Amino acid sequence: MPANVRPIIIIGAGGIVNDAHLPAYKIAGFPVAGIYDKDRERALQTAARFEIPLVYDSMKEMLTRSPGAVVFDVAVPGAEILSVLQQLPRGAAVLMQKPMGSDLAMAKEILTLTRERQMTAAVNFQLRYAPFVNAARDVIQQGLIGELCDIEVNVNVHTPWNLWTFLYTAPRVEIVYHSIHYIDLVRNFLGDPESIYAKTTGHPRMPELASVRTNIIMDYGRMIRANILTNHGHDFGLQHQQSYIKFEGTRGAIRIGLGVLINYPHGVPDRFEYVILEKGKDPVWQTLDIKGGWFPHAFIGSMSQVMMAAGGSISRPDNSVEDCIHTMACVEAAYASSEGGGTRLPC
Repeated sequence: MPANVRPIIIIGAGGIVNDAHLPAYKIAGFPVAGIYDKDRERALQTAARFEIPLVYDSMKEMLTRSPGAVVFDVAVPGAEILSVLQQLPRGAAVLMQKPMGSDLAMAKEILTLTRERQMTAAVNFQLRYAPFVNAARDVIQQGLIGELCDIEVNVNVHTPWNLWTFLYTAPRVEIVYHSIHYIDLVRNFLGDPESIYAKTTGHPRMPELASVRTNIIMDYGRMIRANILTNHGHDFGLQHQQSYIKFEGTRGAIRIGLGVLINYPHGVPDRFEYVILEKGKDPVWQTLDIKGGWFPHAFIGSMSQVMMAAGGSISRPDNSVEDCIHTMACVEAAYASSEGGGTRLPC
């Protein structure tokens, strides 16, 4: 948590702001000084719900009336992020909602802009700060499950994409707006992969969306496996819906049930299970009670990183644009692999 908390100015008043950003800031005690959205009525409703003192009529008014040292929380679709950043002052502290632009080309423009304007800029890849991920990281760093050699993410759910209407005109959907979280998480544990194999597909019952299902293999050589498998079209009740992250080591394993994705946005409880091999004993899985979840608690971590960097207690955010450009490169590689196709049969 930051020693010096800055007021937050929010740009965008969509579902993610109402469901995660603002609840997280309330829990953390981060003050929100004002909010702006192109849809003023939506901004007014959000301000009333979370007792935000100022609703700005325009970006110009927001910049004129904002306190001096703030963090701008830019929560707009990926394609709009660059145009918003271009209007922010030199040296601004910024947390932008993922993705870092709509593609790698825009991500590079964002990186160049933030460097030139000397911004403290980060991307809200908040899954890496979820309480259950922090717990898993602690277990792994202590060496309790041995050498980490396998990460698997499996999501088989029904996602109500209608909650994000802008996606219906987006040329890219599933990887850049969802699986990107898991790509970033794998990178955060294993570093950058050697290469990526991927295939992303649509669904006959959701033909208006570019893609809603994805298979990704992140290549880390001969001894490490990293797989991401997502299907957002499982509309057959909750009985066989599942959503989990699994870490396997040479002496144990961790399985995290991601409850928020099942029956979204209502969700079910998360579940943290682990097993550690002991000589002469049968493996026994145990559960650990983890306080807080991905939504909204992980969003505290993203904002804390920006505040700490802006205050000088760390040199740059862990989720800085300098790091997250590599997540965007992985996303671009996944799309290139998907479009390039597999190896043709030899006969």
